[in-house]
Amino acid sequence: MIKILFVCTGNICRSPLAEGILHHKLRKNNFDAHIDSCGFESFHVGDPPDSRAQEVARKRGVDISSHRARLFSTDDFDRFDYIFAMDSSHFSNIMRLTRNDADRQKVDYMLNILYPGQNLDVQDPWYHGMKAFETVYVQLDEACDRIVDKIIAEFKPK
Repeated sequence: MIKILFVCTGNICRSPLAEGILHHKLRKNNFDAHIDSCGFESFHVGDPPDSRAQEVARKRGVDISSHRARLFSTDDFDRFDYIFAMDSSHFSNIMRLTRNDADRQKVDYMLNILYPGQNLDVQDPWYHGMKAFETVYVQLDEACDRIVDKIIAEFKPK
């Protein structure tokens, strides 16, 4: 089973959206995977996703309400095959914790799936209104479509 982790700041906006979107898409394709998300800031540990993130997801049939924020741990390198960072600060924080080349090979920017090698950030919608959450959702949805295509091509029984 493939295991994917999404990482953002507080684990209440971008990463739980990506987790929910990908989980929803894989379930629709009858593909079993372990999808999770986490963050680097402890001030939201145990909290549900931001209400705006929940709303933008719910409008598209994705329920992220049961998610609870947690912190990134070095154990995540052992538990996950792929680790996607939402922006350059998350990427740097993750890379700083890598223990070896195997850990480093698992880490990438989320938007590199759409724009290879460009290391673009998924902007944080936290300080903005619903329009920012809508924009982030569309970005993550498109990136998750590509991830699904890649997973199915790579892991589908031949």
